[in-house]
Amino acid sequence: MIRQRKKNCDQRPRGGVLTVISLLMIGSAIIRIGLEAGPAVARGTNPALAEQIKSERIETSAADLQVLLTELLRREVELNQRESMIVDREHALDIADQAIETRLAMLQEAEESLRETVAIAETAAESDLTQLTDVYQSMKPKDAAALFETMDAVFAAGFLSRMPPEAAADVMAGLSPEAAYGISVIMAGRNARAPQE
Repeated sequence: MIRQRKKNCDQRPRGGVLTVISLLMIGSAIIRIGLEAGPAVARGTNPALAEQIKSERIETSAADLQVLLTELLRREVELNQRESMIVDREHALDIADQAIETRLAMLQEAEESLRETVAIAETAAESDLTQLTDVYQSMKPKDAAALFETMDAVFAAGFLSRMPPEAAADVMAGLSPEAAYGISVIMAGRNARAPQE
């Protein structure tokens, strides 16, 4: 049995895991030598050269860092300026919004006041027209006809259309045929343009 095991061991492929491990170790050694050889050679041959290489690396790094820092500071200043501009614009927009709201409120108040004034004026005008119509209506038809004869036909038609039909008929009877015809045409044509349906 021991002989069979020896035969089996002899038949196994040589190298296997040990070969792979040894190759990895050799590769690692080569990489370490490559990375550390330059500075080691420089230190061994000329300490000033090694120091110069090291200081150049530090200076390059410091210069790169200084450039990067300068650029970052410049961008920070730029961003702060933009932020300040945006804040100023927002403030200006807030002021404009307040001004617009104030003006809108003033316009609404003015509109309401105007409505009230127009309503008062319309009521007063209506009251005045009603009172004047009552005055013409209570006059003697002959006297009213003489007055209506001198009025503009449109104006006279307005008053006659507000009077009861009997009183308007008495005034129209006292008018000249031309004046009565002109007023009648105006009164008849007032609603001719009104929608039929």
